[in-house]
Amino acid sequence: MSMKGDRTKEDIRDKAYRLFSQKGYKDVTMKDICEKTGLSRGGLYRHYDSTEQIFLEIVNGFSEKQNQEISTKIRRRVPAAVILEELLSRYEEEMADSESSFSLAICEFYSNPAVSKTENSVRKQYEASRSGWVELIHYGMESGEFKQVEPEAVFHIMVFAYQGVRMYGRLMELDKNIPGQIINEVRRLLLPKEDLNE
Repeated sequence: MSMKGDRTKEDIRDKAYRLFSQKGYKDVTMKDICEKTGLSRGGLYRHYDSTEQIFLEIVNGFSEKQNQEISTKIRRRVPAAVILEELLSRYEEEMADSESSFSLAICEFYSNPAVSKTENSVRKQYEASRSGWVELIHYGMESGEFKQVEPEAVFHIMVFAYQGVRMYGRLMELDKNIPGQIINEVRRLLLPKEDLNE
């Protein structure tokens, strides 16, 4: 595919992501995506056959992108605390945005009995995200920037708290301090007391 075609596909995914985040999975149609991107039906179908195909590419790209970012920064010897802060800031911002949660779309998509459970992209996303976080935490412990912790346990606290807030935030009004409280606890788990900005 040409660079222009790649850019068009990226634009489609970006705009479809916003639609899925606002409306959920079930309520987004190819017509909605055409309207959002400004593409004709033929133009859209030249790149994607269905909302399912677009959705799966978005889901599969999440953790892959985050892992590449973490690995690249580790190779460049960016301090672990800096990488952590960038991740936590992004997670906190996303948790605070109750209007657009992709988590609801993920639940809708994977709760559909017609979706193949053998090719579960949520499991792939979870595994990829886990490997990125575990790599970062090991890097931080080895450099002496992080406390000695169980990396997978810290990842589980972060990912399930994050997903819980993203889901509950769509279903009920949450205290606006909750994202910051979660992020600060993750900082406390990892960073020595003298490095905490309190």
